[in-house]
Amino acid sequence: MSTETPKNSAKKSASKKTAAKKASPERISEVSSNAEREVEQAPEVSTISLPAIPVSLTSNVSSDMEASLRSVLSGENPVVSSPVEDMVVAEVEEIVVEEFENVDTGSLPSRRDRLSGEPSSKPEPVSMLTPERVLDAKKKRDKPTEGWNKFVYDISFHAINLGDSPVTRHRKALDASIGRPLSGGTKFVPVLTRKGGVGKTTTTTLLGMAMALVREDRVLAIDANPDRGTLAERFNKTTEKTVRDLVNDAAKVLTFNDFSEFVNRDKTRLDVLASDTDPFLSEAFGANDYNIVSDLASRYYSIALTDCGTGIIHSVMGATLKRADGLVIVSGGSFDEARLASETLTWLESNGYGDLVKNTIVAINTATQGTNLIKLREIEDHFKSRVRETVRIPYDAMLAAGSYIDFKKLKPETQEAARQLASLVVDGL
Repeated sequence: MSTETPKNSAKKSASKKTAAKKASPERISEVSSNAEREVEQAPEVSTISLPAIPVSLTSNVSSDMEASLRSVLSGENPVVSSPVEDMVVAEVEEIVVEEFENVDTGSLPSRRDRLSGEPSSKPEPVSMLTPERVLDAKKKRDKPTEGWNKFVYDISFHAINLGDSPVTRHRKALDASIGRPLSGGTKFVPVLTRKGGVGKTTTTTLLGMAMALVREDRVLAIDANPDRGTLAERFNKTTEKTVRDLVNDAAKVLTFNDFSEFVNRDKTRLDVLASDTDPFLSEAFGANDYNIVSDLASRYYSIALTDCGTGIIHSVMGATLKRADGLVIVSGGSFDEARLASETLTWLESNGYGDLVKNTIVAINTATQGTNLIKLREIEDHFKSRVRETVRIPYDAMLAAGSYIDFKKLKPETQEAARQLASLVVDGL
């Protein structure tokens, strides 16, 4: 039984009239216009190019949308007038991706082919399997040995390996250069100058100490000054014997221990043969004496440095240059000192030592007077045009005193200069 009251029936009838009024053609047209206006006012996001749609398809879609809209507004179910099969859709060509299987990689060029430029099907020889080829440079970093990098390495339980710092790597590179093994017997390196007071003996001391500290073999410094030399005064004396005593007792020297009785041994392991100190000695140290000492030294030492005198035409200088495998010329930083050193090079070239000049290292002592008035770079450029390399020896109070030298207590830049000089000298041997 229906429970609808007359009042409810009247409300429902009024609702139907209102819906009918709203569903009038004018109302439908107004709604369609508003919808089109909203579509036109919508912001344009992007433009995509699509294939053209056939006109028949667009007309069918438009009529279907209008019929569906009428049905919704009238409260009826939407009606689709066009069947789906009437729609025309453009065919899209299928994209086929080929699968590469069973590729013959043997036909690809190998590393040996790329290096030689010629393809080859033969196996690579064992010589092609080099450390540079297979080792990852990022993973073969040596563990740090000092400084902050070592601290980080230790506290991280070896998880963080920064390697050595640039300063440490530079020091190790110098050590490797200075300590390089030498073949072919004892190497003789004279240190000379034609002007006194420019630091020849001091340079000999620095060079010998820098070598002896690093090298595993023996290094000897000989004071071959025809007059009284001062090389031994740069060291703590361990004996009062001199080169003159060694020459007189040469026949008794049969072992290294016998030879060691005549040398002063520094804590850097450098051995020094002192010159004569007797002021009443009438016979100077000559060529024959130098040859006797050199023959004995060649039995036990790998490198023998010679602290020469200032007299370039003395007989001992001829014997020294004949044995020379390398040469160090010391120049001051003033104009006249540099010019005199350059004239020494000219004398050597004109007397048959041109090859020795090309292998010469010029040590410029910047502690001499007048250096601050000179363009050192110009002096260096001049010498580099004639010799292999130059090294600056900086001012150091310990060197200026002209007495005992403790290598470890020198300024860092002085030690660095001495090590650079030693490295360059060994490179030329």
